[in-house]
Amino acid sequence: MDRRVLFASLILLAGGATGVSVALFAFVGVDDATIDAEVVWESEPVAGDDGTGAVVATMDGDPLVLQSTVEDGDRTVRATAVGGGVEWRTTVDGGSAETDDTGGDGADPPATSGLVSGRLGGDEAVAFTTESGSLVVLDPTDGAERFAVDLGGPSGLRPAIGDLDDDGDGEVAAVTTDGRVLTVDDAGETVFETDLDAPVERRPLAVDFDESDDAEGDAGDGDDTTRGLAVATAADGGHSISLLDAVGEVQWTASPSVTPLSWTAADTRSGPVLALGGANGNLETIDVADGGTRYEVGLQDLPVSVGDADPGRVHVGGSGSVWAVDLLDGEVVWKQQYGGDTRVNEPGVADIDGDGSPGPVAVNRNGGVLALNQQGEAIARGDVGGAVVYAGPLFADATGDGSAEALVVTEDGRIVALSD
Repeated sequence: MDRRVLFASLILLAGGATGVSVALFAFVGVDDATIDAEVVWESEPVAGDDGTGAVVATMDGDPLVLQSTVEDGDRTVRATAVGGGVEWRTTVDGGSAETDDTGGDGADPPATSGLVSGRLGGDEAVAFTTESGSLVVLDPTDGAERFAVDLGGPSGLRPAIGDLDDDGDGEVAAVTTDGRVLTVDDAGETVFETDLDAPVERRPLAVDFDESDDAEGDAGDGDDTTRGLAVATAADGGHSISLLDAVGEVQWTASPSVTPLSWTAADTRSGPVLALGGANGNLETIDVADGGTRYEVGLQDLPVSVGDADPGRVHVGGSGSVWAVDLLDGEVVWKQQYGGDTRVNEPGVADIDGDGSPGPVAVNRNGGVLALNQQGEAIARGDVGGAVVYAGPLFADATGDGSAEALVVTEDGRIVALSD
C-alpha cells in the first residue's frame, strides 16, 4: 500500500472550557510497507522498578542502562552494558550508597525515585532520591557515590540536573513531598534551600535554555537567558506551578487549567515554555517568562502524556494516538494512530535511521513500538513480545553502527533493544 496522508479538520473540545484551540491537522496513516524493527538484544528481567525509572548513561564512551532494582533483598542501582552484561551494582541503604559487585542481603530495601543523568563539574553523573529523604549522586563509570545529601523531608521524586545559574556548571535540584526544595552544586554543597509550604506532586524541571540560541535556530533579541527550576505543587484541591531562580526566589506562581499528569520544558522562538499533559486530554503550555498560559489545546477526552520536544514542536501520547503539536501556537501538526485504544507512553525523539533528522518514537502499554519521521510518517514498527510497558523509549547505539536504537524497559525490568 502506498504511503498516504489524509487531511481532516477536527474540532478539539476540552469539556466546554474556554480558550481551547480548534486545530487543523494532518492525519498520517501507517504504511503497510513500514520496516519491521527486530530485537537485537535483550537483558534478563530484574525486580525493583516498573521500567519508568531507568536512564541511559555512559562508561568510557559506551552506553549503559541504569535501573533501580531489588537484588538479594537490597535496593541496588544496576548498570547494564547495552548488548552485554552487568558492569556494576551499587547498594542503597536509604541515605547513601556503596558499590557492591555481588548485591546485598538486606531485608527491607528503601524506596527510590527514578534516575536522572546529566553533567556536574564537567563529568557525567546520575542522581536519585530516596523515599526517606536523601539525594544521592553516583559516578556512572563505576557506581561510586559522589555525594549524598539529607533533604530534610520525605522524597522519592526524581531530581533534576541543569545549569540553573548560567555559570557553565550543572546543579542538582531535589524536592521533598512536603514542599522543600534543595539545590546543590557538583560537590554537594548547598546552593539554595526553599520551602514552598505545599505538597509537591511531580519531579522538578530544570529550565536552562539560552534565548539567543532557541529551538528553531533563529537569532534572539540578545544573549539573555531564561533559567530556573519549575516545581509543581498541590493544595486544597488545586494545582500550582512555581518558577524559582538561581538563588531560590520564586519568580512567579501560576495555576494551570489542566490537572498535570506529565510535563516537560521546551524552547520556542518566543522563549521557553512548560508543556503540561492534562488528565482531561488537553495540552497546556505556560510561558516561562511570566507564568501566563500561552495556549491550551484539546487532544482527546482521556489523559495524555507529554514526551520529548524537537525543533518547534512537542510530542504527546494518548489513547491509541501520537500527536506533534507546534510549541509556538498550539497547532496540531499531525496525528498518528496505532495500537487501537492502547495507551501510548511519553514519546521520545532520536535519529534511529541515521539520516540526520531525529523523529519521534512511541511505545504503547502493550509493548508496541512505532518510529516516525518529522512528518509523522511511520518508518519502523515492532514489539517487545507483548510485555507490559509503562515507560517511554530510551536510546543508545546497541549495534555499533553509529546510529541510535530504541531501548524499551518492560514492567518486569527487561531491557529490549530494537533496530530497523
